Amino acid sequence: MLSRDNWKEIFETIQKNKLRTFLSGFTVALGILIFVVLFGFGNGLINTFDDFFGDDATNVLFVFPGRTTMPYKGYKSNRTIEFDNSDLEDIEKNFPLFVEYISPRITRQDTVSYMNESNSYRTQAVGPAHQFSEMTIMMKGRYLNELDIKNKTKYAVIGRLVEQDLFGSKNSIGKYIDVGGSSFKVIGVFQDDGGDNEERIVYIPYTTRQLIEKNTDKINQIVVGFKPEIGYAGAMALDKSLDKFLRSKKFINPKDQNGIFIRNIADQLKQNQQFARVLQIIVGFVAFGTIIAGIIGISNIMVFVVKERTKELGIRKALGATPKAVIGTILLESVFITTVSGFVGMLIGIAILSSLGEKLKDFFITNPYIDTSIAISATIVLIIFGAIAGYVPARRAARIKPIVALRDE
Repeated sequence: MLSRDNWKEIFETIQKNKLRTFLSGFTVALGILIFVVLFGFGNGLINTFDDFFGDDATNVLFVFPGRTTMPYKGYKSNRTIEFDNSDLEDIEKNFPLFVEYISPRITRQDTVSYMNESNSYRTQAVGPAHQFSEMTIMMKGRYLNELDIKNKTKYAVIGRLVEQDLFGSKNSIGKYIDVGGSSFKVIGVFQDDGGDNEERIVYIPYTTRQLIEKNTDKINQIVVGFKPEIGYAGAMALDKSLDKFLRSKKFINPKDQNGIFIRNIADQLKQNQQFARVLQIIVGFVAFGTIIAGIIGISNIMVFVVKERTKELGIRKALGATPKAVIGTILLESVFITTVSGFVGMLIGIAILSSLGEKLKDFFITNPYIDTSIAISATIVLIIFGAIAGYVPARRAARIKPIVALRDE
């Protein structure tokens, strides 16, 4: 079957039937190419969800106060819930086995200026632990520390783009900026992988913000970082326990969904990953369907090929060719065309995915890719089924009697 004469005959047949060979190869190559590209897009969807959560810590709960919609224990409905500094202490005290760090967050929009340059930026009054939840990367200087909180210092940590906007190419460390009418000394510059908006933020100590705002102890929200070792189940348990604890402390009806909100990043991440994988499975089925279509296309073409070569096969059998030899000749040609076309389609598909990179990010597909082992496996599957598709009509042709084959027109 693998003799030199057989290969010579295959290449002569291919050369004589260029259109037929092209159609066979095109069907196979297109099937694999579409499979590779679609499967790569599925992986690109997962990359998008991972990137969305990748710039911040995932072992975090964000706790927001709301407005009640139900009366409870003598308190009327439509009551605005407020957090204060005592809530930070109580959470740390009651959940020591779960909580790794905690930070308040007071968000404002202020005009920030330096000399003749000014702009409106988001300012966040936070604690030192806030750096871990946002995965803030310090470029210059330092972040806020506990002494800054205790002493209520007028220190500011600014984003890379804030420094660029206000200072140009100058170094901002040690300079004083005006934040909403108060003078702050720049002690650090940070960068953030979350994008430009995340680098146009000014961080100041939350106690300083409270002092500026009539010495209040109120805070907008609480950021709770839980210990990674408690896992997803522990994160969900902390979510429920913290919700119950704060509802009890703030006298919120347990059934009131608007009194308090907790955003569990671990839960959101898992849900989005599951959603992305479901989409990938759907895309995988569609991609697999293209392989099936390719197999059907090969089968149809091979039926046509065998019918076209019926008289030739009759002559071969009349000259003494065995059914096995007839099947082998047709099968070898089918496998050869399928193999070459399949790997060509696979390589083109991989090249297309590699060239896309982040070009489809606006369509929620980031750096699409496919594992080489999966692409090769899919190609081998197509080759195997392509061989089967060629074997069926070849076997049928091998059973035709020479006299019948010679009469074929």
